[in-house]
Amino acid sequence: MSTTLFVLDVEDFRPLAEVAAKDPANTVRRLGPYYLVSSDGPITIARDDTGCRNAVWYSSVAAIRHGRVSRWDRHVLRVEPTTAPVTPFGGDHVQ
Repeated sequence: MSTTLFVLDVEDFRPLAEVAAKDPANTVRRLGPYYLVSSDGPITIARDDTGCRNAVWYSSVAAIRHGRVSRWDRHVLRVEPTTAPVTPFGGDHVQ
């Protein structure tokens, strides 16, 4: 089961998909209005390589499937694979 990072296909976010596509471990394809960056291992994107400014960098992730963000700072976005279901807010659910 591969990990997938969804990035909206708009001009501001496109550099993330372009940089991710340079890593041979990643597969990048389009689905509707999104780029899907998929990998069997971690997905790592260096911010300096994208040229993204703060507001764009920190708003670039639309969704993640079969993974979780393990690092997202001013230098790197890293998404790690996970096999367990990820529940938002630490598993607390509103009934």
